[in-house]
Amino acid sequence: MLSPNDKKLGKLDPFYRPSVSKQKTSAEIISEARNALRTVRTHRPFTPQEDQRKLFGPASSQTSENRPPSSFSLHASSFESSDSRPISGARLSPLELKPKVPASPATEEDSCFSFPKPPVDAAKIRRISSARARLFRAASQGALLLDRSLPPSDSKKTVESKETVMIADSMVKTNGIYLTKSNAICHLKSHPLQLTYDGGFKEIKEQEMFKGTTSLPSHLKSGGDQGERHARASSCPSSSELSRLQTKAEENIETVCAACTQLHHALEEGNMLGTKFKKRSILLKTLYKLVDVGSDLLSLKLAKIILALKVSRNNLLNVCKLIFKISRNEKNDSLIQNDSILESLLEVLRSEDLQMNMEAFLYCMGSIKFISGNPGFLNEMISKGAVEILINLVKQINESTKKCGTCLPNSGHLLVQVTATLRNLVDSPLVRSKFLSISALPQLCTVMEQYMGDKDVCTNIARIFSKLTSYRDCCGALASYSRCYALFLNLINKYQKEQDIVVRVVFTLGNLTAKNNQAREQFSKEKGSIQTLLSLFQTFHQLDLHSQKPVGQGGEAYRVQRLPSEAEDVLIKLTRVLANIAIHPGMGPVLATNPGIVGLLLTTLEYKSLDDCEELVINATATINNLSYYQAKNSIIQDKKLYIAELLLKLLVSNNMDGILEAVRVFGNLSKDRDVCDFIVQNNVHKFMMALLDAQHQDICFSACGVLLNLTVDKDKRVILKEGGGIKKLVDCLRDFGPTDWQLACLVCKTLWNFSENITNASSCFGNDTNTLLFLLSSFLDEELALDGSFDPDLKNYHKLHWETEFKPVAQQLLNRIQRHHTFLEPLPVPSF
Repeated sequence: MLSPNDKKLGKLDPFYRPSVSKQKTSAEIISEARNALRTVRTHRPFTPQEDQRKLFGPASSQTSENRPPSSFSLHASSFESSDSRPISGARLSPLELKPKVPASPATEEDSCFSFPKPPVDAAKIRRISSARARLFRAASQGALLLDRSLPPSDSKKTVESKETVMIADSMVKTNGIYLTKSNAICHLKSHPLQLTYDGGFKEIKEQEMFKGTTSLPSHLKSGGDQGERHARASSCPSSSELSRLQTKAEENIETVCAACTQLHHALEEGNMLGTKFKKRSILLKTLYKLVDVGSDLLSLKLAKIILALKVSRNNLLNVCKLIFKISRNEKNDSLIQNDSILESLLEVLRSEDLQMNMEAFLYCMGSIKFISGNPGFLNEMISKGAVEILINLVKQINESTKKCGTCLPNSGHLLVQVTATLRNLVDSPLVRSKFLSISALPQLCTVMEQYMGDKDVCTNIARIFSKLTSYRDCCGALASYSRCYALFLNLINKYQKEQDIVVRVVFTLGNLTAKNNQAREQFSKEKGSIQTLLSLFQTFHQLDLHSQKPVGQGGEAYRVQRLPSEAEDVLIKLTRVLANIAIHPGMGPVLATNPGIVGLLLTTLEYKSLDDCEELVINATATINNLSYYQAKNSIIQDKKLYIAELLLKLLVSNNMDGILEAVRVFGNLSKDRDVCDFIVQNNVHKFMMALLDAQHQDICFSACGVLLNLTVDKDKRVILKEGGGIKKLVDCLRDFGPTDWQLACLVCKTLWNFSENITNASSCFGNDTNTLLFLLSSFLDEELALDGSFDPDLKNYHKLHWETEFKPVAQQLLNRIQRHHTFLEPLPVPSF
């Protein structure tokens, strides 16, 4: 006969029947979440590195005709000599060209700028033309043919007053820096590109260079008369001479680079950078000429000075192109880092007008994108404010687009570079914190809305979100931006067959719905959300079916592959979203009654095995587990419960512990039904569950014990616990996991309570495990012993909550029942923990 306490506990709902009318405690809510509803994890989609540095990668959606080129030619002639000069509306009269012949060939200027004499006959013309052709070919191979150095007397420095500057025949005072006719520029005449007869020497003669600390060394100055140059040009140098000349050229380039560095420092110290320097146009013209030397190191030096002089319009574009060409070669990254050119590029984005310099910004950003892929630049970019500058650029584009009502010309091309750069940077924790502090996520969402038709921009931002939402703080920030859910659904509908963007959008949705119940609700409320997911599921399910190879045509080789295909990867991420949404109590029953969703999940289990695609099968099973939790009217899961049980058998007999665990969890929900319990016993699934109690895997033991508990609700099936040592295994689970998992300990006590409902003698009921069970229950009910700090102190309150509200009531009743029906004939043994 049952005692009043036994009758009271016997009236409690079984493990699987949560009371609707009774208000649940926090522990019960946590317990139910662990028992049935679970989020699913998956790997972030892999982003391959581009083999070549280009403005637009090989996967770009735009054709080469519709986008700016990554390869182009750039010469000194590309630059304009009248940079920043205002356009005049007045028509000027042409000036008569009266070249002045030098009076004496003995002067330094004469040796540099003497005019060549025309050859007297056609044979000489042909010989000279052939020589020039050979010179040009040699220059294209990197060899600079240098004139002989000037005599020491020609290279002496002119000592002037520290308060003056020599320009032509006059003296000008300029902050202690000396200007005079440049002897070094004569070196350019020896370069093949300068051997022209169309006034090139006249232009060079008009140029001036700094002298003193910024003058070029004497060995860069060319000398000799025109006849000597013709003689040298008409003879073909030997390989040893070419090698010597190349070595000499390299040494000269290093010297010019050092002079450029000194020049930049002198201009900076003299406060002559920017547009206020009087001789700025003359200096720029000289610097433009040096671009044709073709040295990347020298070009970077030149570009840094040119940008510091605040060029504009076409010259700004060309200097950005010059840096872009250099940055395309990864081997130049060290040169770029040593010269701190990044700071100059960021200054362009910070200070120049966006709408007037859209193309220059494009190539400037292209260079920044390239170097952002090098981890060595990460800290420098962050410290120099690259994140803030780029987000501000995004904000400018958004505001201009909103104001004009249409996208700015070429702004999409620029945004491809900006978003690709941000994608490279967001791996840094410092960048993620900056993103949150400056509200960057809403700005990126706005870009996606305005540039929905630009797949390249949307793909880059989708990659950014897939990275950021892997972190809780960024995930919460994006989840709170309510407009993002409709945005992501629109992207899925627009690019439904574009795997690279869809897989990242769906992965982001999986992150949002995994960590935030409000996100599940907001997403579910969006119009057409479930239909969009169903349509996407059908699309990639068909793609996956068509990619399958029939047996005998490589099918076996397909089965052994481990990496999922592109279609499978989308399905993996998609089933994860469905599993996470199903946790919401309002959406779970809706999904469970959707024949399209449930049908595709079951089809996935039918044609996929763990060997085919482990993660997809496990995610599909986890989704079915969450849907099987709900006892909804018209639930497709409930209608097909026996078929689902059959599908799960192949998972139970696999060697994959994750697959086994998911299958056992589904059986834990399905075994609430008597027909499923009969199926379990008829197919000996219960024996498998008892064997899993020895797995020493806490979650597996918890789920297997839940199935056994549901079986013991039926009185006819309680005897199965005596098969295969079931009672002993339950007691061992209580001993091994009780002190660290009171939820599992509670399940064990409930199972033993159901089993011992008609107990008359404790020893006959529990056998040799009776005394051990009594000792464990007595020890665990002692609060000091049960909560002795053997677990993480930070989780003490969590453990205490479950101990008080779940384990203690059931364990106390079970202990009382055993004590009433047990005669102690010998001392209780002390079990080992």
